[in-house]
Amino acid sequence: MDNSSLDAVLAHIDANIDSSRARWFDLLRIPSISAQPAHKPDCIRAAAHMRDLLTGMGFEARLSETKGLPGVIATHHHAGGNAPRVLFYGHYDVQPADPIALWHSDPFDPQLVEGPDGARVVARGAVDDKGQVMMVLEAIRAHLAVNRALPVNLTVLLEGEEECGSPSLEAMLDAERAALAADFVLVADTNMWNRDTPAITTSLRGLAALELRITGPNRDLHSGLFGGPALNPIRALTRILGDLFDETGTIAIPGFYDGIAEIPADVLASWKATGFDEAGWLAAIGLDRASGEQGRSVLEQNWSRPTAEINGIFGGYQGAGSKTVIPAEAGAKLTFRLVPGQNPDAVIAGFKRFVQQRLLPGAQAHFEVYGASPGLMVPIDAPFVRAARGALAAEFGKAPVLAGCGASIPVVEAFERQLGLQTLLVGFGLDDDCIHSPNEKFEMRCFHRGMRAEARMLAAFGMEG
Repeated sequence: MDNSSLDAVLAHIDANIDSSRARWFDLLRIPSISAQPAHKPDCIRAAAHMRDLLTGMGFEARLSETKGLPGVIATHHHAGGNAPRVLFYGHYDVQPADPIALWHSDPFDPQLVEGPDGARVVARGAVDDKGQVMMVLEAIRAHLAVNRALPVNLTVLLEGEEECGSPSLEAMLDAERAALAADFVLVADTNMWNRDTPAITTSLRGLAALELRITGPNRDLHSGLFGGPALNPIRALTRILGDLFDETGTIAIPGFYDGIAEIPADVLASWKATGFDEAGWLAAIGLDRASGEQGRSVLEQNWSRPTAEINGIFGGYQGAGSKTVIPAEAGAKLTFRLVPGQNPDAVIAGFKRFVQQRLLPGAQAHFEVYGASPGLMVPIDAPFVRAARGALAAEFGKAPVLAGCGASIPVVEAFERQLGLQTLLVGFGLDDDCIHSPNEKFEMRCFHRGMRAEARMLAAFGMEG
């Protein structure tokens, strides 16, 4: 695509921002809450809405039925055999809006309001993920309006269960393997570095989640009559949990760090060059110092190092006042954030050994594993990453930050494991967008610049073909 054609696409986006926002609002008005069975008809309505919208844009679109909520699959494969094949993934479902009383307006009646940096849209799903999905689709619409064609062969996959754990996704990926064939996946469900600086997420931490339950006596016991000789499962549990870390913040499970490579010096230097404000970041969450591995920066800890987190502890009396009881059991819920090189199954096995070796006499350990996925990294020299970097720099006048992400995005792991596809993560949300919270918003400037950037990236992908 030559510069004049791309300029015309960008001009079309600028001239039609109101129409783009109107179509975005139509989707936001549908309360497609996948976690709540009462909203299943709304989720199906949202899927049909997106199918029809894509059909109207010139795609061949259909619903992909699952045991749960349907997916939407649409194709526009008219760019020729040498053009790259891009799979765009997003989701049409949203989180519940509770607590409703904390919203300043109806969460499913989108509002255009003024914020500190200009207009913003407030609604459930404004940014996660309806706003970002519509941002990409409107960039596609502009290409089709100006050129009657796309620079790539494009497949769109919209899921309806992302916000409730994607229980039907793996089966859908298997069933639709041929339809979803592509060179890479494009996902717009992440954030910018800041309001003026784009970002490409190049790594994700994996996750191992489990519950540990320690049992002892066959019933709750009176602590006066049985205290001393009777095993207390809470004591057995806290002894184990207290041994998880050494005095430097290092995780003490033998073999936990096996397979992890140190981040190259030039990558660490690029992270330092972002000017990340460690003190400000900590102050925003009410802390004055980092508590992870000593000698490693906050970004290094968050983006490239694994963690062990105790997410909840239960056992014994929890009510008001005192109750002199020795409980029959105690437990904890834990998650391990994993980085590339770690084997999730080996981490879980290592934790089980760690627990068994520290059990007090008379105690028994029980484990329930809720899921495990590895950490992922996208090579920064991949052609689609190179194309995205150039397109983002052209739009924002500065190079994008190549950022890690401390969280896990299970769908990305599923694409790699099931379809053999790497994923490009470029989103335009902000840290203060209140995703999953009351008064979720998306800045209009981010929506607008995001459309322009997505249009530029599509053109750049085509040039790489």
